[in-house]
Amino acid sequence: MKTYQSILATAVIAIAFASCSEPKTSESSESEVAAETKEAAETEESRPSPKIVKEGQIAGKAFKVQYGSPSVKGRELWGDLVPYNVVWRTGANEASYVELAEDMSVEGQQIPAGKYSLFTIPKENGAWTVIFNSEWNLEHGHFQYDEKNDVLRVDVNPVWEESNQEALLMEIESPGLVIRWEKLTLPISFK
Repeated sequence: MKTYQSILATAVIAIAFASCSEPKTSESSESEVAAETKEAAETEESRPSPKIVKEGQIAGKAFKVQYGSPSVKGRELWGDLVPYNVVWRTGANEASYVELAEDMSVEGQQIPAGKYSLFTIPKENGAWTVIFNSEWNLEHGHFQYDEKNDVLRVDVNPVWEESNQEALLMEIESPGLVIRWEKLTLPISFK
């Protein structure tokens, strides 16, 4: 009987000890998650071309854009860093994308609700081609671009300004989505 009581007492002590150490494991897991979250935030902050997310409405319809925002940094952009007549990811790092909550028209052409990567083909003269591609979650931008996944291509006339925009901006404003970088303004009409 004493052996049974000894085994029972040992089991009770072991259970009590295990339950006391359990919160430490939980706290440890929470600390690890917090550290990983902090590390991800620090990595995001240290990106040379920060990730920007903007949400708003165009013609009363929810609209979202996400892009990497590179800076000019004294570089020659058009025709050099961003070559003419070649697909450009329209930003930096992963592919930029737009998310349309409802069907819309872009430059007068219909596009269904959904998420689309955003590419452009800059031209030295004339209209630029703006591309909406169904493969929106591309880690390496134009390196993974596949024309067969294009949902819509439209032509948009760039406007060249006197003022200089250092960091690439995409704004949800009239006439829809306006891209600004260096002396470029590219107003893409959405309705």
